[in-house]
Amino acid sequence: MLGTSFKRILRGGFISFYRNSVVSIASILVVTVTLFVIGSLILSRAVLSYSLAQIEDKVDINVYLNLNAPENKILELKASIETLPEVASVEYVSRDEALARFKARHESDYLTLQAIDELGNNPLGAVLNIKAKKTSQYETVAKFLGKGSALSQDAGSIVDKVNYYQNKEVIDKLTNIIASGDKLGFAVTFVLIIISIIITFNTIRLAIYMSREEISVMRLVGAGNIHIRGPFLVEGILYGIISSILAMGVFYPVTLWLGKNATTFFGGLNIYEYYLSNFVELFLIMLLCGTALGVVSAFLAVRKYLNT
Repeated sequence: MLGTSFKRILRGGFISFYRNSVVSIASILVVTVTLFVIGSLILSRAVLSYSLAQIEDKVDINVYLNLNAPENKILELKASIETLPEVASVEYVSRDEALARFKARHESDYLTLQAIDELGNNPLGAVLNIKAKKTSQYETVAKFLGKGSALSQDAGSIVDKVNYYQNKEVIDKLTNIIASGDKLGFAVTFVLIIISIIITFNTIRLAIYMSREEISVMRLVGAGNIHIRGPFLVEGILYGIISSILAMGVFYPVTLWLGKNATTFFGGLNIYEYYLSNFVELFLIMLLCGTALGVVSAFLAVRKYLNT
């Protein structure tokens, strides 16, 4: 009995979907546009996250060491810093390596290189480049390196200076950008989803309005709510499935073009490769969102006729 009712509901949904083909196509187009907007937000967030990660990766704290700092003391200091939970990595740049990097950066500046050669010795000290796990944690690391900490007491004789406060303004701005980006992305996504639900709801309600007489007849003959609502829920599911396939199909040429022409603009992220590597996850999100939009909209729209 249950199987028979389920088959009837499925059959009714497919028949209604086919019979109201014009409204079905309109509903599918609306849901497809909605899913495209949602997918675009996901891809935009991926680009923003990648770009911010690239910028964040270039931010660090540099601990400049005295010229006479023994290497064993430097390595002890490096090991101590690495124990901090906020620290992601610590790079040790020896004096010779620091000089080689300096010359590489100024390879076109003949006067500077000549002045270095005339000195006869290496004027640069070793450096520890510290990267925190989050930009908001650099201040904690800087305080630990500052006066009064156990670390500074042990290493004070070999540390020349820490450049956190010279970079503090840049680090604070980046931290604020990341926080603002997260809030803005969430707010825009929430607003667009609400708008999409309203549009989809009204479109599906139009399809149900065209079947209002059929619903009235079904109520008169004693059909249960599940038998009345079921076919429309099936229609909503069909809208979601077809729309998710169409939306993913539209993303293919769009991301292919962007991957070829806008990779540099996106900070080095190839949006086409991201689309392919995350195809299954994106499709499941599209399918879930599309089905949810169709089912929820159909459920709310048909409720009016069941309550009258």
